[in-house]
Amino acid sequence: MSRIAVFIDGAYLEFVLRQEFGAPRVDFELLARRLSDGRNLLRTYYYDCLPFRSETPTDDERLRFSRRQAFHAALTRIPRFQLRLGQLARRQDDGKSRYEQKRVDILLAVDLVQLAAKHQITDAALLAGDSDFLPAIEAAKSEGAIIHLFHGRVPHDELRICCDERTRIDRALIDAIRLA
Repeated sequence: MSRIAVFIDGAYLEFVLRQEFGAPRVDFELLARRLSDGRNLLRTYYYDCLPFRSETPTDDERLRFSRRQAFHAALTRIPRFQLRLGQLARRQDDGKSRYEQKRVDILLAVDLVQLAAKHQITDAALLAGDSDFLPAIEAAKSEGAIIHLFHGRVPHDELRICCDERTRIDRALIDAIRLA
């Protein structure tokens, strides 16, 4: 019997939704069902991190932070949804601050490999665009898991090649999961 887990890189999904579809709001439970394509769904894992908030947060920082917390709380109320949080790190480049997610990719990689190695899943739906997942994908494939990549317009070439199956996120999928 086949069983699938869905792995969603939240930052990548937000990027694709914003860049390719104008940032629609989506039904995440319906998205998980669509990505699992009728297979027995073990769980959907959503990887993200909270936005930056300084020690004395501005009103904008407080608002962004509380909205993200509310979004995360809503995700945890969806059946078989598991929220996995990394950390946001502030970096200085030539005097300019930039923020990057830390631990998110490794959390996804560990979950994928553990589930495949324990034969908890036969299939994995991966919504991501990052080549950092290549070693985890190879490890999961060596355990017999079939990896189905869901991607935006331009996935990383090595990631696309490494996965067993590939599906571009298109307008029809977005329209099917869009919230009114």
